[in-house]
Amino acid sequence: MELSGQVALVTGAGQGIGKAAALALAAAGADVAVSDINEASVKETAAAVAAAGRRTLAIRADVGNLAEIDRMVSEALAHFGKIDTLVNNAGVTRRAYIMDLTEDDFDRIFRVNAKGVFFCLQRVAREMIPRRSGRIINIASIAGKGFPGTSNAIYAASKGAVISLTKTAAQQLGRHNINVNAVCPGIVRTALYSEMVRVIAEKEGATVEEIERRGTESVPLRRANEPEDIADMIVFLASPGARNISGQAFNVDGGLVPH
Repeated sequence: MELSGQVALVTGAGQGIGKAAALALAAAGADVAVSDINEASVKETAAAVAAAGRRTLAIRADVGNLAEIDRMVSEALAHFGKIDTLVNNAGVTRRAYIMDLTEDDFDRIFRVNAKGVFFCLQRVAREMIPRRSGRIINIASIAGKGFPGTSNAIYAASKGAVISLTKTAAQQLGRHNINVNAVCPGIVRTALYSEMVRVIAEKEGATVEEIERRGTESVPLRRANEPEDIADMIVFLASPGARNISGQAFNVDGGLVPH
């Protein structure tokens, strides 16, 4: 178990990629603190981590609120004594055309996807710097690299911000032996994706199955991601094998975006 003795903190761990990441990290030997704005769902994730035989802690937190970020990290540290890996996963979006987006959409999406990611990174880095060790893994998206099928332009901009943050943070935190990388998922079968498919199907008068089929056929490998596909990359970036990888934004998308 390559992460034995390690402690990870995963945000947005109540479902989808975050839950899969928490379980994959646990399977690799890590103890895992899990947080989400939905208390019931994050408790379910914690129970699954515990069932895998690892220590865990469920924390309800809104990562758009700096006081809650501080409390989340403080609780994780009080329980485990350290944080070796941060998986900055919490995110929001909605399906919308550029001309239909509002100021409320901008504020809501950037509050979680950009502000939340930055201040979670900063808060955890404060704990990693004195220890001269740490892995920070930001979950971005191929939307931030120009994927035309993005849910909306504001979401794409927020994920582009995450990619840029990753590169600059890697440059500035590298002297403290902290690796910072991003994972850019493509189409992932999550509850969020299912909701977007439903919206598209309703708008086009098509079936959900037809929209899903189109999405899958657009992928060169002809398959969408499962959350576990993203989780596998997260575990690798947290592992000793990735010790000299930093400042990168890795696509996990079946070949959708060629850069």
